[in-house]
Amino acid sequence: MRSKSAASPSTDTAGRGGRFPGARPSRHPSPTPPIEGLSVTTAPSITRRRARPRTALWVLVLPFVVMFVLFFVAPIVFALVQSMFATRNSGLGLGAPETVFVFVENYARAFDDPAFLASLGRLLVFSVIEVPLMVFTALSLALLIDSGRARAPRFFRVLYFAPYGVPGVIATLLWGFLYVPATSPVLQVLSSLGLDVDPLSSGNVLFAIANIALWGFAGYNMVILLAALDAIPSELYEAARMDGASAWSIMWNIKLPLVRPSIILVTVFTIIGTLQLFVEPLVLAPLTTAINSTFTPNMAAYNQAFAQGNPNLAAAMAVIVALIGFVFSFGFLRLVNRKGNRAW
Repeated sequence: MRSKSAASPSTDTAGRGGRFPGARPSRHPSPTPPIEGLSVTTAPSITRRRARPRTALWVLVLPFVVMFVLFFVAPIVFALVQSMFATRNSGLGLGAPETVFVFVENYARAFDDPAFLASLGRLLVFSVIEVPLMVFTALSLALLIDSGRARAPRFFRVLYFAPYGVPGVIATLLWGFLYVPATSPVLQVLSSLGLDVDPLSSGNVLFAIANIALWGFAGYNMVILLAALDAIPSELYEAARMDGASAWSIMWNIKLPLVRPSIILVTVFTIIGTLQLFVEPLVLAPLTTAINSTFTPNMAAYNQAFAQGNPNLAAAMAVIVALIGFVFSFGFLRLVNRKGNRAW
């Protein structure tokens, strides 16, 4: 009897805390000791489960990567390579043409071309006109629809966005009829009132082109800003109204700071879009003498490639325009990031 009673405490102690008397039992079971001759292997089913998400991810991403490389990376690399070569005729220009490496000679020729420099100046003036006007118009339309005072907001949202669906060539042709006095009812009414206005004159043609681009892309930028406004929690508006904030105060202190990233995005898109100016002046060129074949940098590159037969110089001009767009966009982002929230 004593042996049983004496053995029971030790057995209980060992079961509760091991060989230390009074120790509490561990909540986590001790790991099973390894057995000699056996190795731990990963179950094949677990490995397959981990591999399936990665395979699905690559299947979804691969089409984008292929298209991005083919239609974005490859043309840039090709343009860079082309810009460093030139076609020369050996034997005082009477021999067979051959392609030679000239490094940055085409870039020097582009900057020595007065017509190309003049086109860069026009593009700079156009950007100064178009960028703030585009951002202001798109933001005003988005705030107007989001204010809740506009009737049938869905109708006006579609109405403002509809011009974006019209191809640029067709939109420019329609505006061209409105810019020519012989076919424009608006100009005829103004002429009857003694106001002779020529939108396609040398002093007004940039504003005429800016107007076409404005209504062509303002709706697209408005949708971006309107989506950001819709994402703002309504509780913020309710709390501000309870504190006595006016509609102007809500717009300035709540809406604008919260949609600031979208405003920056729209501004960058507009900067890049202005540097791609090509279709509008090309279509309007037959209607006015104020637009020549080198009116914009893209038109100058187009003229060199297809009219002058110099694709290497055209590639150098295109690279210059791309670098200018990168510098302006990156500089704008650095500027707004440095100011931070102090901008509002």
